[in-house]
Amino acid sequence: MTGTTALRVADLAQNAPTPFDIRPDAAAMQALAAELDLSALRKLRFSGQIKAQGRKNWRLEGQLGATVVQPCVVTLEPVTTRIDVPVERTYVAGLEAPAETEAEMPEDDTVEPLGPVIDPATVLAEALALALPLYPRKDGAGLEEAVFTEPGKAPMRDEDARPFAGLSALRDQLGKKD
Repeated sequence: MTGTTALRVADLAQNAPTPFDIRPDAAAMQALAAELDLSALRKLRFSGQIKAQGRKNWRLEGQLGATVVQPCVVTLEPVTTRIDVPVERTYVAGLEAPAETEAEMPEDDTVEPLGPVIDPATVLAEALALALPLYPRKDGAGLEEAVFTEPGKAPMRDEDARPFAGLSALRDQLGKKD
């Protein structure tokens, strides 16, 4: 999906915004769904504009809309989520990307170094990945308590694993004796 939507910065108009409207075809959506480990990706659209910000910098403003299907983290049943988020990126000339493998994240994560092209499709894929629910859960799905033990022994329950839960009862008993 990337590459065909890349806009050369040298070709962008300084005095007027450059609009874009990306509506990937079924094959592109299927490839992006596979890349993001989604069960399905429906109704994907990213539209907006790129405009000059000062003499050398550029600003991308857009709206991302998508319908994604992911497996529920509890039941593995399909969970459909509608995503509608604004997307902003500021491309700054002369900004160097950190060379270290581990670097501190800047406070403003919408600032990017300006390269020879700005590709809205790349921004679409990144923004969609960031907007996905981390733990999609089907309505009413919950984790039940699992109890395992050897035959003939009392099972250990979640309450038994909380060491301070019994201390409050002990405190109450000691308080009554005084």
